[in-house]
Amino acid sequence: MRIAAYNVENLFDRARVFNDGAPGEVLDAFSELSILFEKSVYEDADRARMLELLEALGLLAGDEGPFVRLRRIRGQFLVRGTPIRIEAQGRGDWIGWVELKTEAVEETALLLTARTIFDAGADVLAVVEAESRPVLKMFQEQMARQLDLPETYPNVMLIDGNDRRGIDVGLATRAGFPIGRMLSHVDDLRPDGTPIFSRDCPEYEVTTPSGKVLVVLVNHFKSKFGGNSPSSRARRRAQAEAVAGYYRRLREEGRDFVVVAGDLNDTPDSDELAPLLAETDLRDVAEHPGFTEFEFRAGNGNRGIGTIGLGNDNDKIDYLLLSPALFDRVERGGLFRKGAWPGSRPPRWEVYPELTERQHAASDHHLIWVDLDL
Repeated sequence: MRIAAYNVENLFDRARVFNDGAPGEVLDAFSELSILFEKSVYEDADRARMLELLEALGLLAGDEGPFVRLRRIRGQFLVRGTPIRIEAQGRGDWIGWVELKTEAVEETALLLTARTIFDAGADVLAVVEAESRPVLKMFQEQMARQLDLPETYPNVMLIDGNDRRGIDVGLATRAGFPIGRMLSHVDDLRPDGTPIFSRDCPEYEVTTPSGKVLVVLVNHFKSKFGGNSPSSRARRRAQAEAVAGYYRRLREEGRDFVVVAGDLNDTPDSDELAPLLAETDLRDVAEHPGFTEFEFRAGNGNRGIGTIGLGNDNDKIDYLLLSPALFDRVERGGLFRKGAWPGSRPPRWEVYPELTERQHAASDHHLIWVDLDL
């Protein structure tokens, strides 16, 4: 059987900042402003910085900027007078947030996302950054018709998570691999009362045709956007600690076949992922001698195991972590990159013929897969 994980970066609606090639400063400003909003007391320096960030995002004159929208639900946050000022004294004075504007994903990118998923041929697919279960089903049905393919994944499940942008994690499985018991951790909290997960870490039971039961934990950890601040690093480590705890519980319950899959938004040598990679017996499929099936052309000593961007080793942030019993059953594994932008001097891997411009890429992430004798 084949298990895969893929960050599709939304299917039908993608943040405009990614589609339009906006400068990275937009995401940095968005992230920093969101963090400042949550402070219980706004100091003078906080207010001054908020105004700078609002200006950078095009939100001083109105609540609609080119890439970001300011939502003000209740209370007085901002007064657009002379001068413009932050009226709120802290988080308790108002309800609102900033959100990234979305727009329809370009048609070629949609097509290549579908081809990547169908051509990779996974029996069990962990999907990251999908909008909803209906969207996953609709995407599959429409793309299968367009590509003249049968319905590949009749079993699809996604539980709404904590992200207001609707970038959730889900699971899709082929016929013969039914999804059984599901457990969400969307409401698990850190000691300070905030949610552990930016999205969720659902546990899905999947029964294989041979009758063996697999448990898949799908994840999308806190990103590094906004300068990888100490709070982002702490959130990612807390997420890793929580998932490690769930894994230990499952093993204590006698579950031998466990997979932690998805976008962990950090590299294998990071302190943030150490609770999973160094403090459990989970094994990264990329460490297996059979993990060799991926195309990569570059020098500088890179193996090419990165899972985002140009595939350099230090770009590895997507994972399939396997319990020892599963790691022992690995036959082969690799990365499917035909829908990812390959660079240009020279291209690092073969791509679909339609992929002639970067904005047509299926995703900036590369699908990671493993074949198991299970």
